[in-house]
Amino acid sequence: MPETPEQSAAGRFDTVLIANRGEIAARIQHACRELGLKAVAICSEADREAPYGSTADSFICIGPSSAAKSYLNQDAILLAARLAGAGAIHPGYGFLSENAAFADAVEMAGLIFIGPTASSIATMGDKISAKRAMMTAGVPCVPGPDTALPDDPATIGRIALEIGYPVIIKAAGGGGGRGMRVVPKADVLHEAIALTREEARKAFGSPSLYMEKFLEHPRHIEIQVICDDHGNAVWLGHRDCSMQRRHQKVVEEAPAPGIAPDIIQPVGLACVEACLQIGYRGVGTFEFLYEDGAFYFIEMNTRLQVEHPVTEMTSGVDIVQAQIRAAQGHVLDLTQGDVTCEGHSFECRINAEDPETFLPSAGVVTHLALPAEPGIRVDTHIHAGYKVSPYYDSLIAKLIVHAPTRAEAMARMREALAGTEIEGISTNIPFLRALFEDDAFARGETDIHYLEQWLKLRRAA
Repeated sequence: MPETPEQSAAGRFDTVLIANRGEIAARIQHACRELGLKAVAICSEADREAPYGSTADSFICIGPSSAAKSYLNQDAILLAARLAGAGAIHPGYGFLSENAAFADAVEMAGLIFIGPTASSIATMGDKISAKRAMMTAGVPCVPGPDTALPDDPATIGRIALEIGYPVIIKAAGGGGGRGMRVVPKADVLHEAIALTREEARKAFGSPSLYMEKFLEHPRHIEIQVICDDHGNAVWLGHRDCSMQRRHQKVVEEAPAPGIAPDIIQPVGLACVEACLQIGYRGVGTFEFLYEDGAFYFIEMNTRLQVEHPVTEMTSGVDIVQAQIRAAQGHVLDLTQGDVTCEGHSFECRINAEDPETFLPSAGVVTHLALPAEPGIRVDTHIHAGYKVSPYYDSLIAKLIVHAPTRAEAMARMREALAGTEIEGISTNIPFLRALFEDDAFARGETDIHYLEQWLKLRRAA
């Protein structure tokens, strides 16, 4: 749909400060270049030699190696943006990307936050208010009340009985797999509540909890959305992120295998309707548990996600560019009818960690060889001679493949993993190679608990 001159000029900026590091900082910088925008990179003392710094228009060190004193230092980031003349800040993922107070501070400073409004982040960041908003929009949710658990033990016990054991206790302000505890029966309920409350208080600053039915064999399915400021929103197909270790995703794929279009389509449309109801802007992801043909909403990520490339590969939409354009005030340049997802894509997260113990591995990359065949994409910031820091997340690269069918995509990923060589540090590549030889995974017969069970069998063998 054509833009009016006012819409085209709305929120215009020509310089973006990237408030992040690693592969996502390099990915955002590339998107800025494609859109003709200047990119400002920031770093901590540990990241002074980051390669994306040499290709940025400005590269500013904002603090010591500790993330708390650099990448989480809101004042330092805002000062860097002013010094560099940036008109917008892109938070990437992690760090401050879902911090409503930071989004508000960016806007109060006269800059544009490349993401949703602070109010949207706050609404969807609190799992209880998010569930309430989704129920209002008609999005299916996991059985359980849309209110915080009370303090009274007897009332909590009645709620658990109404839901039916097993139940799961979650921190209302939680995320990243933390602040959760499964309760199989009534006699351990109150101990679990006490432990989870304290975990939630320490990790998220609030002891607020909620309770839901624990689904025993679900898959983790995601729906990607893009919205503008003019009442337009679309969903870009679906992903399966069930291959998880300790609630952390390891391998993602799109589309989710074995889910018929007539089952997923109403859910996708409900997600779009939810976005319109809360006035959502930019990109976001609705996360669901899927079991016995039914979807259950668990949370919404109000940011770009690590696994966005598999949706880019199948939909043909550059999600990072679309996110930036939405922040500029542009009208969404596609309708739901324009969205067609073709082929199949996998993403492997390559981490600097021991493939058996999964302990982080810092050090210098002495040799690097990456595959470059058609249908293979590598998102990374490392190079031979790069020093992997012990201060941050161990993700150093994402290996993505695309092919006409799931079987062909799996074969291509096996080839890509075989052609990836990283020396000088330990990586999880041997683990990923073994996983892609697994028969149940190849058949698509897995759930969110499968990988943990697979690892236990490997250790016992």
